Amino acid sequence: MDELEDMLLELKDTSELMIDLAYSSLLYNNKEIAEEVQLMEETLDDLANRIQREAIARAVKDGDADKAFILVKMAASVEEISDAAMQIADVVLRGVEPHPVISLSIRDADSSISRAQVQDGSDLAGHTLGELKLASQTGMWVVAIKRDRRYIYGPDADTKLLPGDLLMVRGPTDGEEYFKDVASGTEKLVLN
Repeated sequence: MDELEDMLLELKDTSELMIDLAYSSLLYNNKEIAEEVQLMEETLDDLANRIQREAIARAVKDGDADKAFILVKMAASVEEISDAAMQIADVVLRGVEPHPVISLSIRDADSSISRAQVQDGSDLAGHTLGELKLASQTGMWVVAIKRDRRYIYGPDADTKLLPGDLLMVRGPTDGEEYFKDVASGTEKLVLN
């Protein structure tokens, strides 16, 4: 896979995660998640611009304007999706009172979405998700990992967690605090 293909895949994955996180931030009135959407939107804008520049550069080199046009349109369309996700998250960031229907769904929800950073002393650091059995121990499923400025989407059992990783998780509300304590190192997991 070349660099342009990698960027297109990252663009797609980022926009999908942004939509999911934006709706979750609204549903759970979670400002931290809304702030993450805001950071992702800035990253996605930069990525879309890089894709457009690369597509144009390749069109100049190869003379394939149709291919470049498709890539530019796709990047612009995904950028519009990210802008829409940001508008959803912005409701939470501005502190707008949620519509009564959303409030009812929050009251009935038994799950939440949250984030926590893996600290050096945490049992999470240096282990794969498969080794940790995090979902069965905390009830929280890792949806994505932010490592430096990059995101790892849909991490699997072989994904190793590193100190500094920012984990986006979904699970029961009663597991959220325990999960955050494990990520910080103040609580321990049962490791085999």
